[in-house]
Amino acid sequence: MENRIVDIELLERASRGDIEAFEAVYRATSSFVYNVALKITRNNADAQEVTQDVFMKIYHSLKDFQFRSAFKTWLYRITVNTSINRYRKSAREQRGRQDYDSLIESLPAESSTADDVIRRDNESMVDALLGLLSPEHKACLVLREIEGLSYQEIALALKIPLNTVRTRLKRAREALLERGGKGLMRNAV
Repeated sequence: MENRIVDIELLERASRGDIEAFEAVYRATSSFVYNVALKITRNNADAQEVTQDVFMKIYHSLKDFQFRSAFKTWLYRITVNTSINRYRKSAREQRGRQDYDSLIESLPAESSTADDVIRRDNESMVDALLGLLSPEHKACLVLREIEGLSYQEIALALKIPLNTVRTRLKRAREALLERGGKGLMRNAV
């Protein structure tokens, strides 16, 4: 995602209640919001719900956005916080239940090519490894490694100190190496 998601003039029009401008903001940013939410919640339905929640929050609070920070940073912060809250809620609700969507997606289709099967296996492994992390560590890792944000951008988006970002990323990577390495060794045997 480029640094400037949408034009400032479009944001200003949307903040004044212009529905067409808000729809344009939605079209320009909704897939980004959904993808970040999906990486954190690990569930299609939850990611869709987060996307809806994020845009409801933006719709109601865009008039108060004062353009002191970048819209992108504000959007990240709302998306990550909403995703973490939804993930925690789902984890409480679904403890002990298997996620049907991820089970179906992880089964290779009969007509799949070898590349598709490898890609799905890799995605399943990444999802499984992300599932080992706390929501806070997962959010930092997704924003850094998948979305490509700098440490400073992550700190701004999550409203946490820069050193906290560094610590969370370090701990997340260590946990992935420790747990993921063990899982990889078991799969190799």
